[in-house]
Amino acid sequence: MEFPILLTVIIALALIFDYINGFHDAANSIATIVSTKVLTPFQAVLWAALWNFAAFFIAAYIIGEFKIGNTIAKTVNENFINLEVIFSGLVAAIAWNLLTWWFGIPSSSSHTLIGGFLGAALMHAFMMDYHDIVATQPNLGFIETCKHAFHQVTTQSVVKFDKVIPIFLFIFMAPIIGMIISIIITLIIVHLYKRSNPHKADQSFKRLQLASSALFSLGHGLNDAQKVMGIIGAALIYYHVEMLQDPIYLNIPSAGRFDYFAEHYLWVPLVSFLAIGLGTMSGGWKIIKTMGTKITKVTSLEGVSAETAGAITLFITDHFGIPVSTTHTITGSIIGVGLTKRVSAVRWGITVSLLWAWVLTIPISAVVAGATYLIVTFLT
Repeated sequence: MEFPILLTVIIALALIFDYINGFHDAANSIATIVSTKVLTPFQAVLWAALWNFAAFFIAAYIIGEFKIGNTIAKTVNENFINLEVIFSGLVAAIAWNLLTWWFGIPSSSSHTLIGGFLGAALMHAFMMDYHDIVATQPNLGFIETCKHAFHQVTTQSVVKFDKVIPIFLFIFMAPIIGMIISIIITLIIVHLYKRSNPHKADQSFKRLQLASSALFSLGHGLNDAQKVMGIIGAALIYYHVEMLQDPIYLNIPSAGRFDYFAEHYLWVPLVSFLAIGLGTMSGGWKIIKTMGTKITKVTSLEGVSAETAGAITLFITDHFGIPVSTTHTITGSIIGVGLTKRVSAVRWGITVSLLWAWVLTIPISAVVAGATYLIVTFLT
C-alpha cells in the first residue's frame, strides 16, 4: 500500500520523535546506575535499550494490548483530526524536546507530544469555525469573528476530557506516587540490612541495581513507545476512514478502530519500540548529570529504591492505560530517597526549576503546534 506523502512524513517524524525521546529520556533509567558506577555510561545505555525494546514483546504477547497508545489516539475528538493536525503536533513536540535536551532540562517527552496534538487540533477547530463565520456573517470585523470562533470551539468537545484530565492529574500524581513508594522501599531495605556488613550490602545493591534499572527501562518502553504508536495510529485510522473510505474501518465502531489497527499494523508498535531503544543507546548526557547527581546524591541502595519505585508506578499506570511521564516518575522517586536522609538532602532549587518545566511543557507545546498548524495550512 502506497501512503500519501504527508502521511509518510508523519510516520517518519513520529519515529524521529521516538528516537529523540529515547536519548532525551535515557537518563531516566540509567542516571542512578551510572552515578553509582555499577555500569559505565556505554554499558548502561545498551542495558536500558535492550529492555526498552523487550517491552514490545511484553505488550504484544503477554499483556495483549496497547492501552496507552489507545489513550493517546483518543485524546482528541476524531472529527477534528487530520494529517496537518498530527504533523503540526509532531513538529512542536520535536522542537520542545530538542530545546530542553540542549539545556539539560529533564522535561516530559510524553506531555510534549500530547500538548502538541491538543494545540494543533484546537487551532484546526478554531480555523474551521472562523471560516464558517466569515462565510455566514461577512460583515463582522476580524476581532468579532475571532471571538465568535473561539466561543464556538468551547462548545464543540474538541478535547476528550475523560482521557485528558487523568493525564493532567498524573503530571503531579506520578512523581508523588513514585516518591511515596521509594520512601517505603528505602525504609524497608534500611531496616532489613541494618546489621549487615556495609561493604557486602553495597555489593548486593549494585547487583540489584541491574534488575531495578531493567524493570524501569521495561516500564519506560511500555509507556513512551506506545505514545508514538498512538499518534501514528491516529494518522493511519484517519487515512483509512476519511481518505480511503475503507469499508472495514467504517464498519468498526470508533472505539474499536485502534485495536484493529494495532492488530493489522503490527510493524508500527515494533518499529516504535525499536526507535526508542536506539534513541536510548545514543544517550542524553546533560540530563543524566542532572538526574544522577544534581537532585540528590544517590547511593546504590537508593538507586535500587528509586528505580524499583519508578518501575512499580509505571506498571500501575500502564495497567490503567494512563500515559505518564517517566521523567516525572523517576524524579519523584529520587526525591523520595533523598527525603529518607533529610529534607535538605534534596536540592530544592533544581527541583523547583524542573517543576516549572513540567507545568509549562503542555501549554508551550500546544501554542507552538497551533502556530505550526497555521503556517502549514497557509503554505498548503
